[in-house]
Amino acid sequence: MNALIEPTTALVIRGGEPYRSPQGTVYALGVSAQTAGSEVLFLGLVTLPPGERTRAHVHEHHESAFYVLSGEQIELWSGEELEHRSVAHPGDYLFIPPRVPHVAVNRSRTQPAVFVGVRNEPTAMESVSMRPQLDQNVPV
Repeated sequence: MNALIEPTTALVIRGGEPYRSPQGTVYALGVSAQTAGSEVLFLGLVTLPPGERTRAHVHEHHESAFYVLSGEQIELWSGEELEHRSVAHPGDYLFIPPRVPHVAVNRSRTQPAVFVGVRNEPTAMESVSMRPQLDQNVPV
């Protein structure tokens, strides 16, 4: 990880070691508080392996946005009871407002779903609230 820098210095950041988030996706750090001293921004690659899904969760305090790089049959379930289903494809953008319960599902059995992810919370381990009581609302 890079040491904190002066605000007038630009950085080139090498990709960090991937880690699995509490909600189930694999993150590869790019720009974060830990790698760049970012105060408000996180940017990284997010992967959902074939046949996997996230656990139901909300982000209480931050917005998240994603650009779908690759994958097929990617479902985004959202709403108070995860009653709304959207389907994303490569080239689509996703936006998740604060306090919106959601689950992402990669229905493909062969292709990982890969996203560029950005959020207005800079830490690698974002603040997330799990909603296990909602997991059963998304079909397996």
